[in-house]
Formats: sequence, structure tokens, C-alpha cells
Amino acid sequence: MTDAVQSIRHDWTLDEIKALFELPFNDLVFQAQTAHRANFDPNAVQISTLLSIKTGACPEDCSYCPQSASYDTGLERERLLPIEEVRAAALNAKQNGATRFCMGAAWRNPTDKNLDKVIEMISLVKDLGMETCVTLGMLTREQTRKLKTAGLDYYNHNLDTSPEYYKEIITTRSYQDRLDTLENLRAEDINVCCGGIVGMGESDNDRAGLLQQLANLPQHPQSVPINLLVQVENTPLYGTEELDPIEFVRTIAVARIMMPASVVRLSAGRTAMSEELQALCFLAGANSIFYGDTLLTTPNPDKNEDLELFDKLGIVANGEQAAASSDNAAA
Repeated sequence: MTDAVQSIRHDWTLDEIKALFELPFNDLVFQAQTAHRANFDPNAVQISTLLSIKTGACPEDCSYCPQSASYDTGLERERLLPIEEVRAAALNAKQNGATRFCMGAAWRNPTDKNLDKVIEMISLVKDLGMETCVTLGMLTREQTRKLKTAGLDYYNHNLDTSPEYYKEIITTRSYQDRLDTLENLRAEDINVCCGGIVGMGESDNDRAGLLQQLANLPQHPQSVPINLLVQVENTPLYGTEELDPIEFVRTIAVARIMMPASVVRLSAGRTAMSEELQALCFLAGANSIFYGDTLLTTPNPDKNEDLELFDKLGIVANGEQAAASSDNAAA
């Protein structure tokens, strides 16, 4: 096994990453699978469930998002869900095999009042014995501290794409805004779920640039969701040329090699993927999925479909496995 596969690095160059993408497919997947087996059970996938606790009317203009108030996608604006409704959804998720319950709110950033309500939800989910994750937009240091005190396990805050392509996708917040929130989370020692979206019309260099940003953070994200764009009518990215499936698998594999001890999540876009494509993604190092028929507002495979695929592949669904070596320990 090469040092590039085994070690935790934060100094990847763009040329090194592009060289990985350009490897013969079999060689790339072999490197990724080797890194995966060195850190995780190769036949286990962690299951999470995602619930939209506040839908629509987001002031951001993310070109992919049906929840943006800038686009008429027919999505109705909803208030923050009642806490009992959240509890029922979390309990159902646990009964269906999920070990982590994720809650998302369509905010640019939460008000302190709304944050207090979310903290109540975090407490009730933890009381059910599940890991908690929220995605609420940008956070101040004080808000981050409150979430840490509440016992939050993970916070999702994606970089979306490369710094160079970012301005083509979002204009209402900067790349630095996103990096600042990630810094606040690291300062409070909250696990970070941070990845991006591919298939948004970005170049090969942009996909490499996204992974460079993620892997060269001071600490690798504990979870790295790789999303395939779900095209929603009346959003600016509707009609974008679809990404080649093999290129998507390459992205998963390169993410696994560059961040060997992180969980790589096969996230949005799975409804458009064949069983064969998803199997290749697991072979390339993906070891987490979202479970349930909806991801916030976009469709997701039925849980029975996932279980049938797992059965075909001999995959077991379990909690997130401890990596053989942690980022901090290897740094």
C-alpha cells in the first residue's frame, strides 16, 4: 500500500488530485478499496435519516435548491415542525434501522429563538439513543457553543463546489462564509459533515478543487457527503448536462483515497442511479447513505429497495464504524 493511500494529508496539490482522477479505472478503484479496507469494514454501511424541520422560503439563491425563495418550484413554505412530529419521525427512523437522525432547516442562519427550539429537538432525538445531526445554515461562535452544550453530534455544512465555480452557483453568501462556520464547528469540537454536489456543470478541475478544499482543511470532515445534482424544474440548473456515471464513481474513489478515515456518504441523486452504479460507489469507498423516501424535498430510494440491494451485495447496515486511525491521531 502506498503512503498516499495510508496517510492522513492536508497538503494535496491540484496536480496530484488530477493525476488520481486520470488513473485507469481499475487502478483507481483498487487504491480506493485498499484505503477503505485499512480503515473500515468493507461490507458495512452506516444509515442516516434526514428530515426537513423547516421547509421553503430560504433567502439564499443556491442555483440547485428548490427551497430558495428566488425560484418558483411549487414548494409550499412551512413553519418549523412541532416537536412531537419530529419525535415521531425520529422514532420511525430508529425502528427502520437508522442510527443517526439529521434535521435540516431552510435558513440562511438560525435566530437564537429558533436555535433554542432546534436544541429541544436535539435533546429528544438523543433521548431515543440516536446520533444527532443538523444543518441550519451559517452559525456564530456563540450559537456553535450552544449546540455543543446541547450534545449535538454532527453539523452538516457543505462547500458545494470549488472556490472558482462557487460564484456561478451562489451569490448570497461567500465561500469564506462557509469556511468560517466550519472553523466555528472545529473550535467547539463538533463533528463536521461536509462535502459537495457534482453534476452542476462544473469542470473536471472544479471537482478536483472541491476535494482539495475538503482534504486540506485543518481536520478532515468526519463525514463527506458526495451529492449528485437532482435537477428540479424552474431552478437555474434544470436542464444541465448530466454527469457521466463513471466520473461520479471516480469522484467517490478519489474522495476515499484523499480522506481515508472519513465516512464517505452516497447522498442525493440515488434515485437516478442503477443498482450497478451504486454497487460501484460502495466498491469505490462509499460507506454511508440516507435512508427513507425523501431527502429534505427531493426523492430518495424506498428503504425496501436499499435493503434488497444490501442483501444482493452482502452489505450490513450498522452504526458508523470507528476508523482504524483518527485524523487527530494521525496528524
